[in-house]
Amino acid sequence: MNEDFKYEIIKKLVDTNGNKKAAALRIGCTGRHVNRMINGYRSYGKEFFIHGNKGCKPVHAISKENRRMIIDLYQTKYHDANFTHYSELLATHEGISVAPSTINTILMAEYILSPKACRVTKKRVNKELLDQQKASYLSTDTKSNIARCIVAIEDAHPRRARCAYFGEMIQMDASLHLWYGDTKSQLHIAIDDSTGAIVGGYFDKQETLKGYYNIFHQILVDYGIPYMFFTDRRTVFEYKQKKAPTTEEDTFTQFGYACKQLGVEIRTSSIPQAKGRVERLFQTLQSRLPLELELAGVKTLEQANEFLNHYIKKFNAKFALEINDTKSVFETQPTMEKINLTLAILADRKVDCGHCVRFDTKYYKPIDVNSTPTYFNKGTDALVIKAFDGRLFVSINNKIYGLEEIPSHQATSKNFDFTEDKPKKRKLYLPPMSHPWKQASFQSYLEKQAHRTSTTG
Repeated sequence: MNEDFKYEIIKKLVDTNGNKKAAALRIGCTGRHVNRMINGYRSYGKEFFIHGNKGCKPVHAISKENRRMIIDLYQTKYHDANFTHYSELLATHEGISVAPSTINTILMAEYILSPKACRVTKKRVNKELLDQQKASYLSTDTKSNIARCIVAIEDAHPRRARCAYFGEMIQMDASLHLWYGDTKSQLHIAIDDSTGAIVGGYFDKQETLKGYYNIFHQILVDYGIPYMFFTDRRTVFEYKQKKAPTTEEDTFTQFGYACKQLGVEIRTSSIPQAKGRVERLFQTLQSRLPLELELAGVKTLEQANEFLNHYIKKFNAKFALEINDTKSVFETQPTMEKINLTLAILADRKVDCGHCVRFDTKYYKPIDVNSTPTYFNKGTDALVIKAFDGRLFVSINNKIYGLEEIPSHQATSKNFDFTEDKPKKRKLYLPPMSHPWKQASFQSYLEKQAHRTSTTG
């Protein structure tokens, strides 16, 4: 349009021998440039006003092949990545250097949105697709593609049938809510997908490994070993941090290792609709449980957990399907000692120059079954085990020892306090060496964790 505008003014100026200064003002150029355009018009006509780059592709433009490849790779290989991450992946693995804004332009033209797209963008694109779908001239294939794009944008999830057997899938999650008192707390819940029965529940101040370990303990004691856990992508179940924390703080590894020992599969999803059973359960509990807790006079965390055990039985009797009518696939219940030792926190340590190991800011000395201190060289590898009931053990050189805390001050003085007859020490129970306690087995498991190998490599 700008080229046509200049052409019309110069043509009229030449044909009528008009005012050059007025033409220069209208075009926004100097008088000398008007003279150049007059000469060009007389020599080449309208062709003179066509820009030299017209029809030429810019040097930095993306080729059709690369554009198609960017779309195809995102739909097949990198579909879960946001556009900034996708740009980095293309440069690293595919040798294609493209800015995130360019990727956004290319994929938005195909109505492919980033996982981080805001609600306003989704709403706008959805409206455009709905308007296109109403057009009568579109082919059946085009309308089908538009319908698929609409479903993808709406993040719709098809209904699925319940699992066939009791214990086949246990959905777990936690909900932050004002359940009791004046402070919000986290309710950890596990529900069986087949029967809709609550199989475990625990209150805690935050969503923690302790909360899920308590649920796991309830399931193992009351029912046995389930086939699968289906959870969200919290760090307890799936770690995404680039820098892995210390071993005992790496809750994903701790919970995953416990499941590995018992043969329980873990599946995760960041989409709430994928585990709709437990999400709908929280809607029901949030409308009922706070009032029940208030009527029971619950004010503390301990009281809430005590009340929850009674309430779960009442809830299952009212809402869950009959468990006896469904075949159970829970494996045989482990012994209480095995449950206690499996739901443990494991931590790599080294013996220090004082022949002790440090755990939770305290120092401990290894002792044998007769409560006699055992000494090891400085730097000896040790695997500290904190069992579910809080007892501490240590595995050194494929042998289990107890741990005795070293107090910061002596309780009595040999010089100023009367000596009393010391009671005979009871023989210390030490669990037998088995697979979960072998340091090599735990280290091998750690090396297979992607979030740990990516930081150490």
